[in-house]
Amino acid sequence: MAEKKKRKGTMKGHTIGGGQKRPTKSGAGMTKKGVAKYRKDNPGSKLKTAVTGKVKKGSTAAKRRKSYCARSAGQMKKFPKAAKDPNSRLRQARKRWKC
Repeated sequence: MAEKKKRKGTMKGHTIGGGQKRPTKSGAGMTKKGVAKYRKDNPGSKLKTAVTGKVKKGSTAAKRRKSYCARSAGQMKKFPKAAKDPNSRLRQARKRWKC
């Protein structure tokens, strides 16, 4: 039998219980372990963890934060149900990124 080909860039197999994703109560998003697993499964990936600390204006980290906040604002428009719920993964992740 032929094995199923895994889709590139998928988050399948990343779970909260496995330690790859943060529970919603602790800010949602991915952990270092999750990012390491994703990068192992997807060679060439440049995925990084959230920018959570203080950053200098105009720094690389500040630009990543600004970019994430802009992308996730689009998700807020696309999923109004998640945008209204303060405990949704989207809202918690945005809070963690300081959007």
